[in-house]
Amino acid sequence: MPALDACHSQTEPAIARGAAAAAGPRREKNIKQARILIVDDETLTSDVVQGYLEMEGYRNIRSTGHAIHALPLIGEFSPDLVLLDIHMPEMNGLEILKAIRADRSISTIPVVILTASSTNDTKLEALHCGATDLLSKPVHQGELLARIRNVLAVKEYQDRLCRHSEELEEAVLKRTADLEASRLELIHCLARAAEFRDDDTGRHIIRVGRYARIIGEQLGMSKAQLDVLEPAAQLHDVGKIGISDAILLKPGRLTPEEYECMQRHCGFGKKIIDCLPAREAELVRRHAELGAKIMDVGRSPILQMAMRIALTHHERWDGTGYPLGLAGEDIPLEGRITAVADVFDALSSKRSYKPAFPLEKCFQILDEGRGSQFDRAMIDAFTARRSEIVRTQIELADTD
Repeated sequence: MPALDACHSQTEPAIARGAAAAAGPRREKNIKQARILIVDDETLTSDVVQGYLEMEGYRNIRSTGHAIHALPLIGEFSPDLVLLDIHMPEMNGLEILKAIRADRSISTIPVVILTASSTNDTKLEALHCGATDLLSKPVHQGELLARIRNVLAVKEYQDRLCRHSEELEEAVLKRTADLEASRLELIHCLARAAEFRDDDTGRHIIRVGRYARIIGEQLGMSKAQLDVLEPAAQLHDVGKIGISDAILLKPGRLTPEEYECMQRHCGFGKKIIDCLPAREAELVRRHAELGAKIMDVGRSPILQMAMRIALTHHERWDGTGYPLGLAGEDIPLEGRITAVADVFDALSSKRSYKPAFPLEKCFQILDEGRGSQFDRAMIDAFTARRSEIVRTQIELADTD
C-alpha cells in the first residue's frame, strides 16, 4: 500500500502539471488571436506600440489617429482590447472611454490608457471613468507586453465564464421546456381520461382548448396567458371522472334526477383539481379519490385556472347557471371564454344522443344566448374569428 500511495503522490502532480502545460499554450494562443485597437493621434507612438505587439505575435491589430473614428471602429471591429490615448485634438480620450462604458453592448471591453501625463489627477480621472489599466509614454516594451498579456488573460477568462454561463442557461431553458412539455402531456392525458368516458376520439378537449385560445387572442390576451388558458380549458370536464357510466353514456334525454346528477360534474372538476381541505375530502372521496391523488400537486398557473374553469364553465351570464349561480363579470373570464368554446363544440359535434348541428345553426344558437347564457363580449370575440374557428373545426374534426 505505501508503494501505491507513493505512486499516486507522484502521478497526480504530474497530471496536474501536464494539464497546466497543455492549457498554457492554448491560453497563450487565444490571447495572441485577440483583436486590439490602437487609438492615438501620435503616429510614432502608434507605430511603436503596433511593432512591439507584432513582434510578440499579435496579428489582429488595427489603429486610427482620429479620435472621432474610435467608436465606429469599435462597433465594426469588436476589439478585445482598446489602447487609448487621452489627449487628442478632435475628441478627448476620456470622452471616448465614458462613451464605451455607457454603451451596454461594448461596456465590458478592456481599455488601457496611454498617457504622457505624469499627474495623479489625470490618472485618477481615467480610473474613475473605467480605465482597465494605465501605461505611461514613452511606452516601455516589457511593461506594455506584460500589462496587455495580463489584461487579455483576464478578458479571455471572463469570456469563457460568459460562454459557460450561456451554455448553462441554454441547458436550463431546454430542461425547463422538457419539463413543461411533460407537464402539459400529463394534463392532456388527464383531460383525455375524462373525455374518453363519452367521446371515443378525445378531440373535443383539444378543440375546446383551441377555441378558447382563439377567443383569448381576440380579447387581447398575451401569449403567456394564452399558453395557460389553452391547456386549462382542456380540463373543463375533468369532473366526468366522477359521473356514473349509466348516466354519462345514456342515449336520449336525461331524467330530471339524472340531469341534476350530471350538473354535479362541475363541482367534481373543481374538487379534483383544487384538492379539498381535510374536513371536506372525505365527502367526495367516493368519486374523486383517484383524481385528487393525481392532481395533488403544487399550485401551477394552469391548474389554478383549470380549477376555475371546471367550476364555472356552466355558469350563465344572467345568473341561472350552475353550480354556483354566478352572474355577469362575477364569472371568471376564463370560465366565460370556455363556456362559449364548449357549447360551440358540443353543438357542432356528433354525440350518441344527437347529430352534429349545421355550422350556421351553431352560430345562431350562440348568438341567441348573447346576454343571457353568454357574455356578449365573448360572443363578439368568437364571431370575429369565425374563419379561424372553422379552420380549427376542420383541422381537428372527428374522423369516425
